Amino acid sequence: MRWIVDGMNVIGCRPDGWWRDRHGAMTTLVANLERWALAEDADVTVVFEGPPAPPIDSTVITVAHPRVSAPNSADDEIVTMIGSDPRPGRVLVATSDRTLAERVRSAHGEVCSAERFRELIEPR
Repeated sequence: MRWIVDGMNVIGCRPDGWWRDRHGAMTTLVANLERWALAEDADVTVVFEGPPAPPIDSTVITVAHPRVSAPNSADDEIVTMIGSDPRPGRVLVATSDRTLAERVRSAHGEVCSAERFRELIEPR
């Protein structure tokens, strides 16, 4: 199973003050995804709307962003990733964005809600 994570959607599913330190929240999400991916032997890509500044690197997961920053560009990037996957039915996208979820299903991918996914990687 391949996981593609709608980064800011997963971060935003818990009102834990992430908006006060957006980069810190992104860094924490990547760290949690790394830990979870290693434990589950999962193929994980997180997509952020734009490149984090300073950059966030990982040797465990893929940290991605669209080449062009525009409204919904992360969603477009996620759908493109599914379309280029030889087995789109084995791609699970973590998001609670309804429009993106519909696009993922139309591309033959699967959807896991952001809340459910966040509970997997970072139980309360």
